[in-house]
Amino acid sequence: MAMNEKLLWGARFRAAPDASLMNLSRSDASHFRLAAYDIRASQAHARELERAGLLTAAEREAIVRALDDLAGRIARGELAPTAGDEDVHTFMERLLVAELGDTGAKLRAGRSRNDQTANNLKMYLRAEARLLVGEVLDLQDALVAQAAQHLHTLAPGFTHLQAAQPIVFGHQFLAHAQPLSRDISRYIDWDRRSARSPLGAAAMAGSAIALHPELSAADLGYDAPCENSIDAVGSRDHVAEFLFVSAMLGVHLSRLAEEITLWASRQFQWIRLDDAYSTGSSIMPQKKNPDIAELTRGRASRLIGSLTTMLAVLKGLPFSYNRDLIEDKYTAFEAVDTLHKVLPAMAGMIRTLQVDVTRLRRQAVEGYTLATEVADWLSRRGVPFATAHEITGALVKRCEDLGIELTDIGDADLVAVDPRLDPSIRAVLTPEAAVAARSGYGGTAPDRVAEQMARLQAAVAEQRHWARAHPAHARNGG
Repeated sequence: MAMNEKLLWGARFRAAPDASLMNLSRSDASHFRLAAYDIRASQAHARELERAGLLTAAEREAIVRALDDLAGRIARGELAPTAGDEDVHTFMERLLVAELGDTGAKLRAGRSRNDQTANNLKMYLRAEARLLVGEVLDLQDALVAQAAQHLHTLAPGFTHLQAAQPIVFGHQFLAHAQPLSRDISRYIDWDRRSARSPLGAAAMAGSAIALHPELSAADLGYDAPCENSIDAVGSRDHVAEFLFVSAMLGVHLSRLAEEITLWASRQFQWIRLDDAYSTGSSIMPQKKNPDIAELTRGRASRLIGSLTTMLAVLKGLPFSYNRDLIEDKYTAFEAVDTLHKVLPAMAGMIRTLQVDVTRLRRQAVEGYTLATEVADWLSRRGVPFATAHEITGALVKRCEDLGIELTDIGDADLVAVDPRLDPSIRAVLTPEAAVAARSGYGGTAPDRVAEQMARLQAAVAEQRHWARAHPAHARNGG
């Protein structure tokens, strides 16, 4: 028995690898999720070897059929890697050679683990990007549904976490939907830049056998092969960019989660979370906790950490391939797995929450949120805004002294603050008037919010079409 026969290397070594080396070198169990993509790439490579004359049509067909069979058996859990399988490539070659003998062993010609590993992860991420976008769109649907219910629900808007101006609550839901829509567009842009196949780069200089990587690229759903073989195996900016988009998505989810946590608190009591999307306390029977929101807020740190890790790995690496790059899978899988847990839970929580419309309406005018209406009213009457601002500030101070809101001020107190404050100002001192006045594009007026929602729904439909496209990139690799 030849030394290291289960490895894809070792013939020139005089000693077996130490157990500590193999313990460090062997891929994590999670990495074997790439088997389906390794199989698809191997089938494409078999066709390339047939074009190169290294495989007969019968041999190519035997390899493709055997790989199809192995894919099914792996998916059903009938086959699994052993401790001797250093990585997914070793695992798949062992299985194929066991099935086909020397014919299976021919498949290694003209390629390297360097281009294989770059390709497998890229195919995986392109597939997962579509699945993740589908889950973000489910969350978008939940936000839009809430917005549709609350196009006329008045609420206080905040800056600095202080009551600022009245808004309609649907506008607040859509404010969270908009950055998520941009996150989706970032995944789509990322995919377009990532549609280049590393196959054919081999170890780093290109292959002397696989001379038509453009055909393998088309076979696997890419637009074209990578332009430079060194870059193809040595770069991971597509992984870092995927992680950035995922981290940005995580931050946006965290901001939504933070607001949900506040709104559900007894101090706010704006919303009631469904029992199915809440947890309790092991010691305080009365508690109903927004754990989905809190866990989402915490998991955002993992997404940021994965991005930071990948950038740190890349910053000092010489071209081309270095083993440090195995960290790409740890970081990518962490991000993907985190989002697949967070997104469905967030969508369910948003979809089922109930809004206390009466409380929101009452608080919409608390904290002198209509002060800007006074200043604007004075400005429209020819008062310079700087002066109008001073007059309004004095009016707020007067209301504070009296312990009342702006809506409760009497005629005599209005005139006492400034003679230009006549009783006709009361027409603008309602939250309905305040939101209706913000009727510019993107404003909180109900008609504008409805238009915004319609545009977002159109974008969601287009993005969902993208997420469902490219059957070649299905998660199972088939």
